[in-house]
Amino acid sequence: MTSLRMRIAILLVASIVGVVGLATLAVVSVIRGPAPEATVEPLARQIRLLTELLPTDAAGKAQPEIDLSDRPAEGEVDERATQFLNEAFKKSGSALTAVVARAVGRPGIVASVPLASGQWLILDVPDYSPPRDRWLVLAGWIILIVLGATAVSLYFAAVLTRPVAMLEKAVTRVGPDGVLAPLPEDGSSDVRAAARALNRLSSRLKSAMESRMRLIAAAGHDLRTPMTRMRLRAEFLPDEERENWVRDLDELDRIADSAISLVREEIDEGNLEPTALDGAVLGIVEELASLGLKVEAGRIDKVSVRAGGLGLRRALRNLIVNAATHGHGCQVDVSAKNNEAIITITDRGPGIPSDLLDKAFEPFFRVDPARRQSVPGAGLGLAIAKEIIERYGGSITLFNRTGGGLEQRIVFGRLTGSRL
Repeated sequence: MTSLRMRIAILLVASIVGVVGLATLAVVSVIRGPAPEATVEPLARQIRLLTELLPTDAAGKAQPEIDLSDRPAEGEVDERATQFLNEAFKKSGSALTAVVARAVGRPGIVASVPLASGQWLILDVPDYSPPRDRWLVLAGWIILIVLGATAVSLYFAAVLTRPVAMLEKAVTRVGPDGVLAPLPEDGSSDVRAAARALNRLSSRLKSAMESRMRLIAAAGHDLRTPMTRMRLRAEFLPDEERENWVRDLDELDRIADSAISLVREEIDEGNLEPTALDGAVLGIVEELASLGLKVEAGRIDKVSVRAGGLGLRRALRNLIVNAATHGHGCQVDVSAKNNEAIITITDRGPGIPSDLLDKAFEPFFRVDPARRQSVPGAGLGLAIAKEIIERYGGSITLFNRTGGGLEQRIVFGRLTGSRL
């Protein structure tokens, strides 16, 4: 109900129904017949004169043109018309009374007037009352208006919001590389203009991404030559000073390698294949535990996803190493729920400040603003892992645990098959 299409449709329906309703009321007020109050007094005078001048023969019976009866006409009494007619008799100074009813076997309504002779004068009277099923007619009329207005409004709302729907569809089709999928430039002029603008935006985004990747790759590659010269010169330095130089050069080497790896992950689509998450996680846990890191496996369900095996293992290894080193040890769990594979990495460290959680996946991010490094690293491990996971249709989220520590949750949908 909050979408632009529904709002436009509701506005159009309300406008059409309101306009048609007002027009209907105006037409009815103009062409409707006279009200009963305007016609009942002349009718009462005519009935009074008729009763006074009623001709009868010697036997005391009326002429054949006059309908007389020993009792009033049978039928359902119309209380409202009866009241109007009796009040009109009273206003004209007559003592006559009448009963107005819808007689059986006769169209319209009739008035039964008692005579002094004990008989009843039966007269047809004009029926100006609205139809008895008027509410059903009105309800049907309104329903037809609403249905017709709804159909027309939904169609025009869809036409008016087609560029917005195209934009929404294009955004949902943005690839992991941030580039929009090409859109067909057909349809009405406004739709073509929107598609053309989105395609231009996609082209510029692609050019900007490729330029950025080339810049990072070139910078990482060009660093290798001066770093090699610096390593050679460091060999001629005293031992203490050479050790500091070599340490700084190793850090620069890691940064260059990580930058080039990030570029490769962004431009390499990789081959998708069924990959067993349980086997990959257990292999990484055993490897890191053998290297002396505090890593342990928790609940490990047997579940597979479609991904590049090598790239996925690299991403998981980066995340687990990050948790084990910065979080003073971690536990890894793998579970399957609602056709999703969930990998949870929980550590025992201090976590990340809440205002910095959204920045944790930015390249070269460090919690310490001074960039002090008690643990070696270039600050690209999380960025590379996020790039790989999203490329394979997954998502990663960070949470600060209530009892302390950080939780990394990786979710993959559309499982290729679980082996529980």
